[in-house]
Amino acid sequence: MSEYSTKKQICAVIGASHAGVNFAFVLRRMGWEGEILLFDTDPMLPYHRPPLSKAYLTSEEGMEQNLLKAAENYEQENIALHLGTTITAINRAAKTISLENGDQQPYDKLVIATGASPIIPPILGIQTAKNLFPMRTAADAIHIRTTILKSKNKRVVVIGGGYIGLETAASLKKLGTTVTVLERETRILARVTAPEMSDFFQKLHTQNGVQILTNKNVVAIETTAEHNEIVCADGSRFIADMIVVGVGIRVNTALAAAAGLTIENGIRVDETTRTNDENIYAIGDCTFHFNPHYERFIRLESVQNAVDQAKVAAAAICGKAPVYDTIPWFWSDQYDIKLQMVGLAAGYQQVLVRKELDKENCFSVWYFQDDKLLAVDAVNNGKAYVLGGKFIKGGQKIDKIKLANPSVIFKPANLLI
Repeated sequence: MSEYSTKKQICAVIGASHAGVNFAFVLRRMGWEGEILLFDTDPMLPYHRPPLSKAYLTSEEGMEQNLLKAAENYEQENIALHLGTTITAINRAAKTISLENGDQQPYDKLVIATGASPIIPPILGIQTAKNLFPMRTAADAIHIRTTILKSKNKRVVVIGGGYIGLETAASLKKLGTTVTVLERETRILARVTAPEMSDFFQKLHTQNGVQILTNKNVVAIETTAEHNEIVCADGSRFIADMIVVGVGIRVNTALAAAAGLTIENGIRVDETTRTNDENIYAIGDCTFHFNPHYERFIRLESVQNAVDQAKVAAAAICGKAPVYDTIPWFWSDQYDIKLQMVGLAAGYQQVLVRKELDKENCFSVWYFQDDKLLAVDAVNNGKAYVLGGKFIKGGQKIDKIKLANPSVIFKPANLLI
């Protein structure tokens, strides 16, 4: 990209989490010489989000250990941070964005990385509950940790048995709390994994002293001077000194929708992350994008997707022709268990479980649609995670009988047909 084409141009980025921050640095590295402006409502220097529900809650180290980039890195790359700043509108015709103080910021290229917000369900009494927190931002994690450390009574109820709720429960248990998880579905992790994985994590938490109850639909929270009392539809009640809500997220599409960008389960983008406006791109959790491998549009909530889309958007804006084509991957840490997931299991027809001999809590769950491998969940098993990813990407056919037999040495030559 020539000096003339970008030196006087402005690229504005709305959202300074993994997607926005990575995009800004990659864009500069790819030769963008104009201004790069990074806006975020969060007043804190951009930080890693995954550790918030994991290591951060149990660590005595501050947020400084959790930053995406040091403050001086932004200065070195001439990336202007505007933290604690809310964007109220995108004005496509004028090519400006409106700030909450009334200022108008012009742009030549705009990147939307607005992510998602935690859902606070419409439970009777939830607005007046004491010590009730979601788990999405650094402020949430700090409030949860400081409240628990100061609290005389440490009875915690987690509403929601997804990964965030379970990770938070595991971390809080390490802080000496009494933890109960209430899940309204018939099993935990019901929307994201197979019953075999749900059973494993239910047992894992039970063994570590966390009570997990399913079929518990919370309908009300009654708050007194001493504590909260959580009421479920079946009449059961639970006392909580603190409540953590982890029932899912809502994609932040309001700005994009008001600007007339196409919304479909997120901000719809093409293979270069461009929206229906040629000067506006969207990346990260807020996007609905086409995955060539699975041949359908998907929306992903993952760091991997945020970082990969950031690279694609930066390359596209710098005049290259990138295409997003990545096998999704995720991870979760709970107690001494590391779960690594690769691929998307939606639409699976068969599940195979491979348990490794003479290794405790070391196994993998393989999801198939007929003979096509869709996804792998690997528990304390990096080899299964790596091989699974290669098999999915390569589309190789696997001998299912050998795969499920732990006496068969776990290597491609033994497993592929």
